[in-house]
Amino acid sequence: MRVFMESFTEEEKKLLAPFVSNLDKPVFVLKNLPEVVKGALFSRYSRSAKSLRRTLLDEFIKNSDVGFERTNAGGSGDRFGDVVATEKAEAFYDRVLLGYGDDSVAELAGAHIALEDVSIIATKIVEDARIGLSPLEKSTRYVYFDQKDERGRWRYYEEPEIMRSDFASLYTETCDMLFGTYASLIPKVSKYVSERIPEEEKAKLSERALEATVRSKTCDIIRGLLPASTKTNMGFFGNGRSYEYLITKMYADPLEEIRDLARSMQAELRTTIPSFVKRPDTDHGRAMQNYMQETRLDKTGHSLPGKAARTEKAEKTEDVVLVDYEQDAEEKIIAASLYPYSDKPMKELLATAKKMTKDEREKVISAYVGNRENRRQKPGRGFEMCAYTFDICANFGCYRDIHRHRLLTQQRQALGCLHGYTLPKEIVDSGYESEFKDAMDAAKNAWMRIAKEKPPQAQYVVPLAYRIRWQMTLNLREAFHFCELRSARQGHIDYRRVAQKMFKEIDKVHPGFARYMKFMDMNEYEFERLEAEKRLDKKIAEISKKYGK
Repeated sequence: MRVFMESFTEEEKKLLAPFVSNLDKPVFVLKNLPEVVKGALFSRYSRSAKSLRRTLLDEFIKNSDVGFERTNAGGSGDRFGDVVATEKAEAFYDRVLLGYGDDSVAELAGAHIALEDVSIIATKIVEDARIGLSPLEKSTRYVYFDQKDERGRWRYYEEPEIMRSDFASLYTETCDMLFGTYASLIPKVSKYVSERIPEEEKAKLSERALEATVRSKTCDIIRGLLPASTKTNMGFFGNGRSYEYLITKMYADPLEEIRDLARSMQAELRTTIPSFVKRPDTDHGRAMQNYMQETRLDKTGHSLPGKAARTEKAEKTEDVVLVDYEQDAEEKIIAASLYPYSDKPMKELLATAKKMTKDEREKVISAYVGNRENRRQKPGRGFEMCAYTFDICANFGCYRDIHRHRLLTQQRQALGCLHGYTLPKEIVDSGYESEFKDAMDAAKNAWMRIAKEKPPQAQYVVPLAYRIRWQMTLNLREAFHFCELRSARQGHIDYRRVAQKMFKEIDKVHPGFARYMKFMDMNEYEFERLEAEKRLDKKIAEISKKYGK
């Protein structure tokens, strides 16, 4: 790598050193800076002839308005220094922004935020934000939700509007019943699962791996009993622009929990990136919230305008239906695949693709896909020219796993009990079918009663086993990623089946593309996590050997 020769005095080097990873290379990392300072620095840098380090030095470190002398990295040792620097940088940043007026500068600083004791319903609404935010949520597949809080209560969100209504007792009794059933089945189902694992397989597993295999399988079987009100934890990393839009959108939500969460998030983000989360409180932000509320087809967030919430039985449909796809997909993909390697316009390449014979088309597609050695080797962006729209109806637990995919369009209907629920085969085989069904029936009864008056709030009482309908539109390139990843052995059987059925639908209409999805797993397994735990045992042994522990 070439050495970047930028001249700094010895004193300047001492000032810069705490904030950059090196002083003499063209590639470096910023360190020890409040997020708002990073954003201000990059926005100024974009309109300056100076290097980033020179801009940092001249216009920030040496600028008393920014307050670098108060930061810990600046050497004061004052634990309140970063707060002072953030406040000064905010004022400075506001002045900088006057000369830019570009929302994109809010993408130049980010923050990590933790959201604890929020409902599963809330996590889905927050995670609807797709761009600029990276979420991580506590898993119902690997963690038991059987611990009570300090009051001795099961950990579920007590929805305020319901708790202020005549449905309060019904709501708490139903949630208590669901948690009680869930907790009581943990030892019973765990015993059943453990006994099902062949002794020869147990002999190959460490104690850790065996426990993890039993736990994950047990969680997979019984998680459907958890209500959507279940409290969970999640974390986010995102940039300022994305947080600003997310908070604005949350303020417009019909659910009180979401609006309260928006206020809490905004307050905490003001401690690190204050300049980026101001807009929700401005006239512009309030106008956006009004727009979102006015364009909601139903002010209750549940059904079409002028209609009461639907609580009757819904029409039975297939769980995965291919609604729409590109009829001329081959021509579009071939033209788009050739485009970066040609100097011809797209219109001419499309005409060329139309004239190709079947063999010629197959040769182009085969060459473009190449010899894939693993599922991470996906075809190029030419495959993004073909889109598929699926209508999916599966249980809410399955939806939560699939919802994490970002490079697609998903829209869900309200969570309810119209479409029935998923009854795990293992619940039937282990003899606990009646307990499971009784819990589902009681939850449906509570939902129906609450939904007649409070449709959005009634979602909280619905267990994860109940089915929800949602639309998924994704391009072929994303379909490679989604179907191969979500059909992998270690995945939950519910979303593995969705991925497998989506693949089959694509194969029906575009077998020439589906043939290159080489890493689909169409099998079913009794213990999905068993092989993954064996591999983890091996990795643990390798790390122990490497570090001598």
